Amino acid sequence: MGTNGSTVLEPLRQGLPPIDPGAVSTSASCALPARYEAVRGARKFTSATLDRWELTERFDDVALVVSELVTNALRHAVPADAPQEEGLNPPVRLHLMRWSSRLVCAVRDPSRESPEARGGEEDFAAESGRGLFLVDSFSDSWGWHPLAGTLRGKVVWALFRTGPE
Repeated sequence: MGTNGSTVLEPLRQGLPPIDPGAVSTSASCALPARYEAVRGARKFTSATLDRWELTERFDDVALVVSELVTNALRHAVPADAPQEEGLNPPVRLHLMRWSSRLVCAVRDPSRESPEARGGEEDFAAESGRGLFLVDSFSDSWGWHPLAGTLRGKVVWALFRTGPE
């Protein structure tokens, strides 16, 4: 991972539960276009990465959470009139990081707005607004942090236990 990658992940690492950031055994990331097809691409990237890391048994839960985080980023964090620039500074980026007994998926987006779970029973059945409820249900913990320095936006992350403590 290059310098820019570690800069992007620094606020994320500071906000994680107590896991030694230096103990990340491996990580992978991909840029996602500001289009809803990006969700399919994020799932394919997650599948290939978990396969490489021999964590395919966690794919269903992780892919569901990745799909929700990417969908939320596209729906709520990327302005409708955002330039569709490819390459240099993609609006949404997926990071997967693996520790010996943990897996973290994190989605970076350009908004500094807090992600909010919708409350109330009338919203519970709604298609929109249940994403963070699903993230909370299928991951072991989740959170978010604004990015620091020259990077704008935030990182929303979800943690999965993958083995014994």
